Amino acid sequence: MASLSSSCFALPSKFKPLSLHSSSSSPAPSPSSSSSSRGRIAFSSLRFSASVSPDVFSGGRLSVSSGERCPPRFSVVCEAAPQKRADSAAKRARQAEKRRVYNKARKSEIRTRMKKVLEELDGLRKKPDAQAEEILLIEKLIAEAYSVIDKAVKVGTMHRNTAARRKSRLARRKKAVEIHHGWYSPAPEPAATA
Repeated sequence: MASLSSSCFALPSKFKPLSLHSSSSSPAPSPSSSSSSRGRIAFSSLRFSASVSPDVFSGGRLSVSSGERCPPRFSVVCEAAPQKRADSAAKRARQAEKRRVYNKARKSEIRTRMKKVLEELDGLRKKPDAQAEEILLIEKLIAEAYSVIDKAVKVGTMHRNTAARRKSRLARRKKAVEIHHGWYSPAPEPAATA
């Protein structure tokens, strides 16, 4: 294959457009006429110039061979796949849409769980005869919210600083309710010694 690709650079610099549908004796049809034929795959014309880099033929998809009868004539052999490869930009768009929907669901779940915890804490704070055991149910909701937040960080949906801020917000609100009812008393800060 390497010997065939090296012979390509020995071609004369004046080329006519070549098409995959044209025969060696007939002139090459225009791209518009080849695309209008029914039942066949249409290809655009192939053009070559003297300033072709060697990298073009390194993939093994094009090969040039000289004719046996007439040395100045050359034929081009192309391997064309019938199916078009997926465009990388279209694939990226599909992936981004899939991730967007996935991330949206996760973020929505985080907001919902946080809202439930905050509503329960507000209800407990407003309740005058609240018992210390009632905070245990809220702690279970907080643990579930923490778990969902940590999973979002693990899969990359949420930044770790945002997750830490959300978890801190829940913990501070819980502590404020405990202080309000007298179930928790913060330790006095040690005096600064000079």
